[in-house]
Amino acid sequence: MTSTPEDGYLPSNIASGRCRPVVITGCSGGGKSTLLAELGRRGHRVFPEPGRQIVREQDWIGGEALPWTAPAKFAELVLSRAMHQLVTAAATDGLAFFDRSLVEPLAGLERLSLPVPEPFRRAADRCRYDETVFVAPPWPEIYRQDAERRHGLDEALAEYEPLLATYRRLGYRLVDLPKTDVAARADFVLATLGF
Repeated sequence: MTSTPEDGYLPSNIASGRCRPVVITGCSGGGKSTLLAELGRRGHRVFPEPGRQIVREQDWIGGEALPWTAPAKFAELVLSRAMHQLVTAAATDGLAFFDRSLVEPLAGLERLSLPVPEPFRRAADRCRYDETVFVAPPWPEIYRQDAERRHGLDEALAEYEPLLATYRRLGYRLVDLPKTDVAARADFVLATLGF
């Protein structure tokens, strides 16, 4: 039997321990993407925020699966994209950094008091990231709205504490990022991880 590229796509590889998947989460507009770009410049594998990708795609095709019009459908797409990123990273060795994770759509549904489908909970249980999760705290001085971040700072703040509560409930150890320049932030992340 001939193998295909799909044969190598194995969600079960997430538990292999080859990759050390590290999440950077926190307040919207807190500098996560800038930090990920710096870590990428330093040669680490980085994965962009799934939610921003989904918004861009939905806008481009005129889709309705947007957080402000169809939050449950949007959450499904984000979960799928985040899982794909984690499975892709798990097939390689070493550190990989993620701008948010598959915990985010679960936390979002809970915060909105929407039903959380059992596969969301199962994914959070089976698809584990490194125990240490870095948190970008609210940083009003750098907060900016853009095409994918249409909500204001008040809404970003309303999402922040419930998100952190979900990570804690799932057993992650949260480490606040310092409010400093991006190079120092990257140094802090790598030193905390022992690199």
